[in-house]
Amino acid sequence: MERNSTLLLNSKQIQQRIERLAFQIYEDNFNQEKLLIAGIAKSGFLFAERLCEALKKICPLPIKLIKIEVDKENPIIIKMEPNILKDDLKGQTVIIVDDVLNSGKTLMYSLRPFLEADMRKIRTVLLVNRDHKRYPVEADFVGITLSTTLQEHIRVDFTTGKEAVYLE
Repeated sequence: MERNSTLLLNSKQIQQRIERLAFQIYEDNFNQEKLLIAGIAKSGFLFAERLCEALKKICPLPIKLIKIEVDKENPIIIKMEPNILKDDLKGQTVIIVDDVLNSGKTLMYSLRPFLEADMRKIRTVLLVNRDHKRYPVEADFVGITLSTTLQEHIRVDFTTGKEAVYLE
């Protein structure tokens, strides 16, 4: 059965939101020594890469990109690439990036390695916030907030070269 797709954001609109989010992140962190951008694997990491590119154009701070992988079957297992020690995170600012916030489960588990370290500040960035949270997580910076039904699905496509966000 084929789903109907409705285009919510085209490539240009996504880029506009990425640039706006980059300015918001820089304004919130202009007095930091450096930024750690942690993208949640697959689309969240691809979004984080684009966000880092936009930040580097406006922000003089050193930026380090980290990939976080959360095992959906066993969410206690979290991998970070490159692997960072707790001592290296002490006093740092991390920006956790994901493409879509559905229930908040993935975002909640991805916070764990940073909560175990003595971080200065943790912020969250989302391209799309569906507002169907089951877990007590909030996004600090959001590209777009949508009111959707639980049966609807948000698909973010960063792979085709023509980025887009669809409602299915």
